[in-house]
Amino acid sequence: MLEMERVCTSYGPVPMLRDVSLRVGEGEMVCLLGPNGAGKSTTFNAICGLLPADSGTIRIAGRDVKEAGPERLASLGVGFVPEGRRLFPTLTVRENLRLAFDAARNPGLDFEDRLAKMSALFPRIEERLGQGAGTMSGGEQAMVALARALIGDPRLVVMDEPSLGLSPRLISEYFQIVARIRDEGKAVLLIEQNAETALSIAERGYLLIRGQIAISGASETLLKDDTIRHLYL
Repeated sequence: MLEMERVCTSYGPVPMLRDVSLRVGEGEMVCLLGPNGAGKSTTFNAICGLLPADSGTIRIAGRDVKEAGPERLASLGVGFVPEGRRLFPTLTVRENLRLAFDAARNPGLDFEDRLAKMSALFPRIEERLGQGAGTMSGGEQAMVALARALIGDPRLVVMDEPSLGLSPRLISEYFQIVARIRDEGKAVLLIEQNAETALSIAERGYLLIRGQIAISGASETLLKDDTIRHLYL
């Protein structure tokens, strides 16, 4: 579903990602870990097509991101959860979800049906459909941002630091929902600093340090790795 092959990016003269390669298979959950400044959000922006790669290729469902363009990725079956939620604060929850649904351009779906499914998955959303997204708590906004990524029934979900700013209780609740998404067979790339939680629900992981993949492997192996333990545990 997602393949990055020797991707290099930069911000002006400053190199960021250096020969980054990773893959997420159909129905697979993979986590990307790394300390602050490692290049995790840069990776997210490159996958979104918001930061063009200087070299290398990024493919989603076999399609080159550069050729598809960022505005068409939702219609390829991708849902994005950006860092900081990035909801439209002056629009209602329902309007935020409607925009994402329309962007997915999936003719086989009915908005009201998908909205009912999101309400079942996120009970708090149903109570706040008419509320301005910017007036909600951080935890509620996190749930809306995830529902927005899912409402178009994507095959791949890419999440950038979704637990940032959440309380420990909400982090636990949030990742229970993420695990349910995995169990439904969706491919997930989970970009996270919360290493122990991320590795506990992902099948594989990559560790990004200074813009390069330092370690990769099965989650069970990474949990025992000395570098991971030193950085996180």
